[in-house]
Amino acid sequence: MLSAPAARTVGQPRILVTGFDPFGGQPVNPSWLAAQALDGLDIEGHRVVSAQLPTRFASALPCLQELLAGVRPSLVLCTGQAGGRSAISFERVAINVNDARIPDNGGEQPIDTPVIEGGPAAYFSTLPIKAMMAALLGEGIRADVSQSAGTFVCNHVFYGLMHLLATDPRWAGVRGGMVHVPWLPQQGQPSMTQEQVVHGLQVALRCAVRTRADLRLQAGAIS
Repeated sequence: MLSAPAARTVGQPRILVTGFDPFGGQPVNPSWLAAQALDGLDIEGHRVVSAQLPTRFASALPCLQELLAGVRPSLVLCTGQAGGRSAISFERVAINVNDARIPDNGGEQPIDTPVIEGGPAAYFSTLPIKAMMAALLGEGIRADVSQSAGTFVCNHVFYGLMHLLATDPRWAGVRGGMVHVPWLPQQGQPSMTQEQVVHGLQVALRCAVRTRADLRLQAGAIS
């Protein structure tokens, strides 16, 4: 994780991967377990630095800002849990709204508030999400492109990340995005094993580092 000396290797480009702590009564969060497993790996000459974000509206973005300043990554992948999904889902768009169906881990439950006051309505991921999806499918791992990251803390972080990358000159050229992973088998169904999730994220990150222009292939939704 961030505190490890290896995470601060001078001169080596870095990938920041974040996951969340458990929320909603779940004992674990598969996004954080997967992020932990990736920490310290070398992917296409980039060192992965993993960090946990709090599932709290008030502190998630300040924590992310500190991580960006400390890690200075060339690529950022935020991961989150999406119970009920059956595939690793690459998020296309982040929207400027908080609308929490349940309280966060701090008891906060914002309804119809902006993530960033005065910010644009939405941001698109700057990762090659269709190429990443295709890379996972080629490995036999369930994957899709999602048109909505929800309106809970995952979307809050996704939108905040993309706003920082778009508006802060320090992060010019840094690419970023969000991916949701399914429950683990012990959490409910549908699910995916931790090994599958970790392998899928490795494949996705390798593709993201290698790929600048995304593929043009069908990954839309009717509803």
